[in-house]
Amino acid sequence: MNRAASISHPASTAHALPALTREQIAQLVASDIPDGSIVNLGIGMPTGVSDYLPPDREIVLHSENGILGMGQAAVGESIDLDLINASRVPVTLMPGASISEHTVSFAMMRGGHLDYTVLGGFQVASNGDLANWLTQAEDAIPAVGGAMDLAIGARHVYVTMEHVTRDGQPKLLERCTYPLTGAGVVDRVYTDLAVLDIGADGFVVHAMPDGISLPQLQALTGAPLRCADHMLRIVCDAEGRASYTHAEA
Repeated sequence: MNRAASISHPASTAHALPALTREQIAQLVASDIPDGSIVNLGIGMPTGVSDYLPPDREIVLHSENGILGMGQAAVGESIDLDLINASRVPVTLMPGASISEHTVSFAMMRGGHLDYTVLGGFQVASNGDLANWLTQAEDAIPAVGGAMDLAIGARHVYVTMEHVTRDGQPKLLERCTYPLTGAGVVDRVYTDLAVLDIGADGFVVHAMPDGISLPQLQALTGAPLRCADHMLRIVCDAEGRASYTHAEA
């Protein structure tokens, strides 16, 4: 494994730590979804997960705009502009896929039929609170969408996000300062600097990229951190694909 070459140093001045790309975050999420799951992919970074699902697992993807059995992003002649995901990106369909209108799609979300949802986030609190629909910026536009339904309806909620804002402020906090999407709903957070679980006592670091220490991560986090008993390291191969490996003693 090439442990450093494909983990980038961000152009942002918020921090100088080796950070995962959006694609690498999506790869880690995809590797963590178990076989046989029904999964919703939210707007933004989460939709990229569909391109990295392991081929040996049967995973059914749901999109809130009415697709059950969504495939990878469409390219070339397979592009149909009438067939898009929640991020308005053209996608393909898996064999046996179905198309429904919004009321049926939202009934799947609200009825507890989804095993996982992967959502974007503005802030996550150490008790699992999620804020992802409105910031305090003067020009902010409220964007609830189906996030509240998904946060409450799915059995497991994964969140993908940058670890800090553009000016270096933590997005992982003891308490969210933005309006909540759901209270105590988040199970795991994937950032460009770590993968963290929500434990009984707050954030538990499940994995970090090589080149980042716990004190460095703590300095960019607005809530206490502790390491998992068997914390993993995130490494990348020669093609830049991210995966987990056991941390060195």
